[in-house]
Amino acid sequence: MQETTTSNHSDKNSSNARLINIPNIQWILVLAVIYTLYFAQSLIIPLVLTVLVALLLSPLVSLLQNFFIPRAISSIALLAMLATPFTLVGVELVEPAQRWAKLIPQLSVQVTKQVESISSAFDEQAKTQPTKKSSIFDWFSNSKTSRPTEKKSATVVTDRIKQNGMELLVDALGAAPLFFAQLLASVILILFLLIFGPGLFEAFVKEMPTPEQQKKAKRLVTMTQKQLSKYIITVSVINLGLGLTTACALHFIGLEDALLWGVIVGLLNFIPYAGSVIGLVILSLAGVVQYGVTLAVLFPVGAYLVLNLLESQFITPTVMGKHMLINPLVIMVWLLICGWIWGLVGVLLSVPILVCIKLVLSELNIWKNWLRIIEAA
Repeated sequence: MQETTTSNHSDKNSSNARLINIPNIQWILVLAVIYTLYFAQSLIIPLVLTVLVALLLSPLVSLLQNFFIPRAISSIALLAMLATPFTLVGVELVEPAQRWAKLIPQLSVQVTKQVESISSAFDEQAKTQPTKKSSIFDWFSNSKTSRPTEKKSATVVTDRIKQNGMELLVDALGAAPLFFAQLLASVILILFLLIFGPGLFEAFVKEMPTPEQQKKAKRLVTMTQKQLSKYIITVSVINLGLGLTTACALHFIGLEDALLWGVIVGLLNFIPYAGSVIGLVILSLAGVVQYGVTLAVLFPVGAYLVLNLLESQFITPTVMGKHMLINPLVIMVWLLICGWIWGLVGVLLSVPILVCIKLVLSELNIWKNWLRIIEAA
């Protein structure tokens, strides 16, 4: 009897140990995945971008193949057609972008002057205040050393502001080689994936043990490809329309470099919620530079705010439909996670990745609780 009790206790202890160890192993795996995504971003970002673009263009390549056009020729032609508008717009925006890059140090100097003028005004006001009678509480004050400390801190702040412009330029120049290397690697990978990807996928599917699993894999890829292509094309058309209408409105108002601000607004609109806030800040700074601190600054900001509200509250919900909408809180948390792991590129790719995760979970019918959280209104 005692041996039976001892064995029961040992079985319970072993089961409890398994219950304790399994979640710990899962959390360790999650931390390992996050660690890998963070430190291997220079490799993973081109791969993610490659998969997204390949999923978008693969149906067109397959369609052209039915008309006896080789995949290599159609892939190169489609990539050229996709890259040509971006190249032309980039060439058109080089001059205003360089001009604004040169204005960043000047803006920092102007901000420094404003800070110095405000601090000097506070100093003058402090000097004109009537002196108080001394009391025993003055022993605990640092009135003799307060002004030099304030001046010293103000000097440190202004010096730091002066360095911000140059730091931004140095960071941008330092990140440029890595960006172009990742872009070139992404283009090469897209070509190879479009040309040789279907054959590799067919070979992978044939290795699956049962015909049912083979059909399920093909259906998953086809459905994800179709829905993701629809989502990316729809969002891109909406953001393109927002950028063009914003550029036209700013040009009508008289704001300089309206095309530059329209392109920036269109790109920022790929970032839900936070992109519109950043766009408002950028247009406010552009208005202050051109018009000064006057009521005229409200015209470009107001025009963009009206267009953005029309797009976010009426156009996008109507076009996308409820089945492609995602919980706003989930989007914000996911933006923070992707931005922390991959920076600005991660923020831009975060929503398409989340859409892919949602589609895969829905098709495989797994992790239903997480799927309900993502889709919760």
